[in-house]
Amino acid sequence: MNIAACAVPKISAKKIVEKKHYSAIVIGAGQAGLSMSYCLAQQGIDNIILEKSGHIADNWRNQRWDTFCLVTPNWQCQLPGFPYQGNDPDGFMVKDEIVEYLESYRAFFNPTIIFNSPVISLTKNGDLFTVITAQTIFTAEQVIIACGSYHEPRIPAMAKKMPEHIAHVHSNFYKNPEQLPEGEVMVVGTGQSGCQIAEDLHLAGRKVHLCVGPAPRVNRRYRGRDVVNWLDDMGYYNTTLETHPDGKNAVHSTNHYVTGRDGGRDLNLRIFAEQGMKLYGVLKDVDDNVLKFKDDLKQNLDYADQVAQRIVDGIEAYIQKNGIVAPPDDNIYSDYLPEIVTQLSLENTQINSVVWSTGFNMRFEWINLPVFEETGHPKQKRGVTDIEGLYFLGLNWMHTWGSGRFYQVGRDAEYLGEIISEKLAVQMSA
Repeated sequence: MNIAACAVPKISAKKIVEKKHYSAIVIGAGQAGLSMSYCLAQQGIDNIILEKSGHIADNWRNQRWDTFCLVTPNWQCQLPGFPYQGNDPDGFMVKDEIVEYLESYRAFFNPTIIFNSPVISLTKNGDLFTVITAQTIFTAEQVIIACGSYHEPRIPAMAKKMPEHIAHVHSNFYKNPEQLPEGEVMVVGTGQSGCQIAEDLHLAGRKVHLCVGPAPRVNRRYRGRDVVNWLDDMGYYNTTLETHPDGKNAVHSTNHYVTGRDGGRDLNLRIFAEQGMKLYGVLKDVDDNVLKFKDDLKQNLDYADQVAQRIVDGIEAYIQKNGIVAPPDDNIYSDYLPEIVTQLSLENTQINSVVWSTGFNMRFEWINLPVFEETGHPKQKRGVTDIEGLYFLGLNWMHTWGSGRFYQVGRDAEYLGEIISEKLAVQMSA
């Protein structure tokens, strides 16, 4: 389960047989990398994309479960020059449709992509970067890192304390309920992936035990419209880190859980519990086949509800201020509080598998440049680093809420494209 999305073991330089130069190199062929290549091409800048796998959109193809779909409406798919063109703007693309959208975008402008080319090393000497892959040494004046931040699945060390018969899978590798052994399933973590996987198992009739963390939730709809549409009208998605109430801490916040499945709906854990799902607080340890949980289930459920209420209160204030006529709220609410359990003996359950929805580590060890904070996060401002000519694109909250998503990754790509064009013009005139 231990993978590094953008890194591979070092390979002997003797295998490198070519050397090529481009004005700009983009690393990663997902929505960020494709957007960047398009914007560079619009500026007349020759560029290539280096992609570690054998096709574009590798994460969407291989690192999502079978019923995965977007949690934002299709109309938010706004890649540069290629907005959503389907007939269901308020729907939610499933996995295959996301891949099809990105394949169509690639066909739209036909970028140069070198597949099966994971980067081994990125360095800089003078004005030129050197990018080494297994087959080729590339040089460029500008390099854009567009391979996201979800690189290495993170599983807590306590997983090794569980009985040997327990099957483990990280959310990155979960596909469907049939993949897991018969019996009950524990899902650890309640970010978007954890809650959606718990629902996937629940709908399939599996007995689910869910460890609930301090993640916020959001209603899917309010007063006749998708909450995303309301928030967009209110300018929420243009909020920058500088203007966000949490400032730079927003980068580390957990996304609100909700789903676009079957046309979109709420994910309310209290209602799941009423239907038989077992809820616990955060899993803190495993000791002699006994799972130990923090006594924070009520606190975490209350927090999720408070965030959801704060969002609809803001929408309601917007409706009243602007005199908008809208139907009444028809959401289903629950104040159900399940039994608080702080210890659970695995011997008294039929739990045979655990899905770890516990996040990812970033792996940028192949970048041999002083461009990272002590936390390992890239030091950048709207993608621009202190290393002349080095940029990042597609990181969560890189500039706004939409920076890591289809909605606004293109705006950041256009911004970087203009900066790169100006710098290359200066270099050519010098």
